[in-house]
Amino acid sequence: MIERILEKIVKNKVYTGKAIVLLGARQVGKTTLLKMLFGTADEVLWMNGDEMDVQALFATISATRLKAIFGNKKIIIIDEAQRIQDIGLRMKLITDQIPDVQLVVTGSSSFELANKLNEPLTGRKWEYKMFPLSFAEMVAHHGLLEENRLLAHRMVYGYYPDVVSNVGIEKEILKQLSTSYLYKDVLLLEQIKKPEGLIKLLQGLAYQVGSQVSYNELSQLTGLDAKTVEKYIAVLEQTFIIFRLGSFSRNLRSELKKSRKIYFYDNGIRNALIANFNQVELRTDVGALWENFMVSERMKHNQYAQNWSNSWYWRTKEQKEIDYIEEQAGVLTAFEFKWNPDAKHKIPKLFLETYPESEFKVIHRDNLEDFLI
Repeated sequence: MIERILEKIVKNKVYTGKAIVLLGARQVGKTTLLKMLFGTADEVLWMNGDEMDVQALFATISATRLKAIFGNKKIIIIDEAQRIQDIGLRMKLITDQIPDVQLVVTGSSSFELANKLNEPLTGRKWEYKMFPLSFAEMVAHHGLLEENRLLAHRMVYGYYPDVVSNVGIEKEILKQLSTSYLYKDVLLLEQIKKPEGLIKLLQGLAYQVGSQVSYNELSQLTGLDAKTVEKYIAVLEQTFIIFRLGSFSRNLRSELKKSRKIYFYDNGIRNALIANFNQVELRTDVGALWENFMVSERMKHNQYAQNWSNSWYWRTKEQKEIDYIEEQAGVLTAFEFKWNPDAKHKIPKLFLETYPESEFKVIHRDNLEDFLI
């Protein structure tokens, strides 16, 4: 069993007087993690928000009835809690009126959970995001040497637990996962009436990984209006399929100020959407694959390590660009990502002159552990 970084973090929050909220896309291992922590002991009650009778149970519930349902259970786990109407108010009722139980909920949509949890549970919850397996977790599992040997494989097939655990049938699993993404969560959340437009949008985003994204261009590509494109992208982000990276700008008029790049949380899902599982040696998009891999893995690393940092990319109207910029404790560090360790690189002189106190690093496949562990 591959140990997850969040296991110890969540374990340390049990019985601290707050609900534990675990957010992440379907199939990233949320339920598996909780089973490792709590198992099926007599003191644990498992409920699944995807089930209609569970949704009906919480539709009109009182503290008295909840106490009767919970009985002598000490740990209450509600999986896929975003499917329960007004889940935030229901959780508040449990944490306030039944304080001797530990409430744990999972959700595959921060969109619904955030809207229904933040206000009712202010000061009453510990919230964590869970992602597909990470480079750091796999290094801890079988060592840096072995994971480096698998690096080209990870760039194509990604890190979903089911993919990592089933060598040889990765394509089939990823196709099922990408379909589950599109139809089980995203379409239901917004009652999207044109799923073919959403699929075209995801494919367009997959082809534009590492490039600036234009909502107008995506609108023309998909046949959706620009506002709908923006709305769908927000939903895709809130269901942990993609994330946006804004442009860094402080001093120069020539710096792009409102542009965005969009990345996928998992390379395998990105490749499944465009049906391209060619190995990296045969690909023309290896640079984009490497950039997506590095930025997404860095996001995982910072979340799990609780490194509170600001992240951007940098580009000017004259096409001068830096792949990734991070600010921690007031210090700017610029990163360039190169799959080939021998590839030439040069930091834009304009950036150095404008931000002379910043640091600059090149990350390639021979030194990525310095960036991701």
